[in-house]
Amino acid sequence: MALYERVALIGLGLIAGSMSYAMRRAGLAGEIVGYARSAETRAIAKEVGLVDQVYESAAEAAEGADLVVLAVPVGAMEDVTLEIAPVLKPGATVTDVGSVKASVIAAVAPHLPPGVHFVPAHPLAGTEHSGPRSGFAELFDQRWCIVVPGDAETAAVDRLIELWKGMGAYVDTMDADHHDLVLAVTSHTPHLIAYTMVGVADDLRRVTDSEVIKYSAAGFRDFTRIAASDPTMWRDVFLNNKEATLEILGRFTEELFALQRAIRQGDGDHLHAYFTRTRAIRRGIIEAGQDTAAPNFGRTPGKSG
Repeated sequence: MALYERVALIGLGLIAGSMSYAMRRAGLAGEIVGYARSAETRAIAKEVGLVDQVYESAAEAAEGADLVVLAVPVGAMEDVTLEIAPVLKPGATVTDVGSVKASVIAAVAPHLPPGVHFVPAHPLAGTEHSGPRSGFAELFDQRWCIVVPGDAETAAVDRLIELWKGMGAYVDTMDADHHDLVLAVTSHTPHLIAYTMVGVADDLRRVTDSEVIKYSAAGFRDFTRIAASDPTMWRDVFLNNKEATLEILGRFTEELFALQRAIRQGDGDHLHAYFTRTRAIRRGIIEAGQDTAAPNFGRTPGKSG
């Protein structure tokens, strides 16, 4: 039985596409429609059958929808909300999939009409790929989705949680500020470090491009995979989660200086104790089943079932 009769996906990239396939797999939506700013993206979405109907404006897609999913870069959330707000029907739920929550709430909530429920969410799943061909139904399987209930009605929150569980995700709830701090530790700062390390390799002219590619060890390959993520999305993440990211980046700098000192002074005990502690964290991630990206199971992007 469908949880929502009409779902509108505003933005048709990896997350929205995977939501479409995951909802279809579990029969969670009656009709799934979508909008993308790019004509090329809309054309591809039609070609691969990403949604039942593709519209040329966000308002057309959102009109009459029971659930509207904002799957656009964080910096575009407010403009999209202003466009769709006049056509949202009473009782509809608006959610998002942004990597930052406090700034999204500030950008979206004030513009929604009375009677519309706003329940922010963030699925902790993804790949380095983007665009309308990148989605697959299994992306959220055994991955966490964080829901931020705020002041939303319990029934609307519970319904959205049921949707994410139906798409294969584990669900947790937390407030927006705590979410942004947690993600600064687990995602945002690591991405910034990855971008920086790849940039260092690019700037280090004593290492040629061919050597960087040919001799990439696993650690550097992981950095390059992370650094291949969508630049617009990550620009907006850092601009909209400044405080938490800068706080964690400051802590990282302090830790880095401490390791520099230990290496310079030949303090092997400090290094061994530090690496032992961090290895235990890695083991915890493995034991929790969160050590690999959700597999594509060999399916062609854009296909499910």
